Amino acid sequence: VSWRALCMALHTPMNGNSVGSTAVSRRLSGLVQITDCLYLSNGSAANDIALVSACKITCIVSATRDAANTPCPSVKHVRVPVTDSPLSPLGDFFDTVADTIQQVGEQHGRTLVHCNAGVSRSAALCLAYLMKHRSMTLREAHTWVRTRRPIVRPNRGFWKQLISYEHKLYGSTTVKMVASSIGEIPDIYKEEVRDMIPY
Repeated sequence: VSWRALCMALHTPMNGNSVGSTAVSRRLSGLVQITDCLYLSNGSAANDIALVSACKITCIVSATRDAANTPCPSVKHVRVPVTDSPLSPLGDFFDTVADTIQQVGEQHGRTLVHCNAGVSRSAALCLAYLMKHRSMTLREAHTWVRTRRPIVRPNRGFWKQLISYEHKLYGSTTVKMVASSIGEIPDIYKEEVRDMIPY
């Protein structure tokens, strides 16, 4: 499925039709739909059994070393035991998690990827999946995910790993690390930090 086809398929918001309950939809602030088979959330949403059930989640990928999922026998759990540190080897899990999300989707299931805040680790894993299995560039994947969850912001170490992963997949990169007033950042954040003053 191409990036443009995905845009067409998911043009309408997931609130409502996918969940079918206004009450539940209001509780989705911590959980968003990325594709037909992929969701992204923080730890609290991932531990909400009613919410997980309402979204028909069949697999949960926990990108954290300390948070435990609420027991839910019908849901497969995959642990990615890394901290939100630029030095953490999250890239070691890109292929495994991307392939798991794809396999779950092919079996008509849905995967929820989460970390503590749903900002860095889980977002990076979603970007890796979109590059590998949805034929998106890293820049396209970031735009897609950030449109759905504006607070996503992988740390600079994860960005470097994502850039290397894009090069591994496509032989070229669409994002590069650049110097800024707050240190090294991916160039897609350059405008955002232009007027920031370092402490």
